[in-house]
Amino acid sequence: MLNKILTITSALLLFISCEVEDGENLNGADTTSISSDISRGELGDAIGGVFSDMRQRLGTQVDAMSVVGREYWRIASSDPRWTGDLLTGVLDDNTFYTTTPYAGRYATVKDINLVLDGLNNTTADFSEAEISATRGLLNTIKAHEFLMVLNMQYENGIRTDVADTDNLGSFNTYDESLAILLEILNMAAADLDSGGDAFPFSIPSGFQGFGTPSTFIQFNRALAARIAAYQGDYPEVLSLLGDSFLDLEGNLDEGAYFTFSLTGADLANPLFFAQNSTVANVRIAHPTFIAEAETGDIRLEKAPIRNEPLSNAGLTGAYDVFVYESNIDPVGIIRNEELVLLNAEANHITNPSEAINSINIIRNAAGLPDYSGGNAPSNLVDEILQQRRYSLFAEGGHRWIDLRRFGRLDELPIDRTGDNIVSQFPTPQNENR
Repeated sequence: MLNKILTITSALLLFISCEVEDGENLNGADTTSISSDISRGELGDAIGGVFSDMRQRLGTQVDAMSVVGREYWRIASSDPRWTGDLLTGVLDDNTFYTTTPYAGRYATVKDINLVLDGLNNTTADFSEAEISATRGLLNTIKAHEFLMVLNMQYENGIRTDVADTDNLGSFNTYDESLAILLEILNMAAADLDSGGDAFPFSIPSGFQGFGTPSTFIQFNRALAARIAAYQGDYPEVLSLLGDSFLDLEGNLDEGAYFTFSLTGADLANPLFFAQNSTVANVRIAHPTFIAEAETGDIRLEKAPIRNEPLSNAGLTGAYDVFVYESNIDPVGIIRNEELVLLNAEANHITNPSEAINSINIIRNAAGLPDYSGGNAPSNLVDEILQQRRYSLFAEGGHRWIDLRRFGRLDELPIDRTGDNIVSQFPTPQNENR
């Protein structure tokens, strides 16, 4: 399928989110034919394009959030902004780490809106169930993309009403945005529930566990549980987890993934660097990731020791980031390991024994003994954040988001005089507010 990608956004990533215009000649079709009357063949290619474009600028976004969250240092000798702006906290509203992830996510939303228009206007022989299933999948992905933007923008808020590029909706606050995204996911889940037994297209191998409308709901509910946790609505988290793919006895790596390959026009994993890479391009685990780990934690294998320490821009580290061991390794979107930790978090006040049970699942899988820190909510939060730090290391800026939502950003280390901690990225300069 990836050899037939509908690359709607390849030319659009030069522009910021809502300023993009329709492209032309897209793999034998143009955006007008897609939005005006989508065919079965066009739908399959368009869905492939959506899944492909979700990966655009993924490396930049994960790096930027991980660096400000002091998970690791991203060093590139040709671009000092990685060790300058992102660590000093003087962020530019018109440079790559701000603009390109923002543009990439909104370009995917543009893809989705074009296909949704096409579904509304189609004269092809789709059944009502097929249209419902497709709409549910697309809106689930749309909510994910909006959340990716919101995670960087935080209190700046985001636009969610962007279907009409000539009449954009206003910016919503952070709390409003979370509520809107949860509503989108809930409507998408209802569509998936009415979507019959199969999608009228193939989906990537990274979603192999969610290949039907009824199983894709589980991915949808997992994303919704993440959002409900950001809202602090723990009863809702538990309800959503019950309909997700949470499996307390299952493989912690089960979930949805971005996949990569070296074939044709496909993408390689942008988060892979070989061990012992040089200052030209390297990711160095923050020293505290090693120093603050418990003895025997096998998750430290994500940060193997280098042949020799590396120094650059006043920073010295001895451990590589090696979460991904090849340039075609998949990257997790959301995994069972996160869901188990969300279950712990959602229970830590009202059902501490269940929270501890979930914590012990994660600890034991990491080679650690059972938790013994007491069941006071504050102690459990400390433990849950510690386990999230090591389980979700370098996967998507989780540490920065977690400490921010618990009001603990001041716990992040300051590496050099003049460095600072930030809570959000600026809104891109040419995104007219």
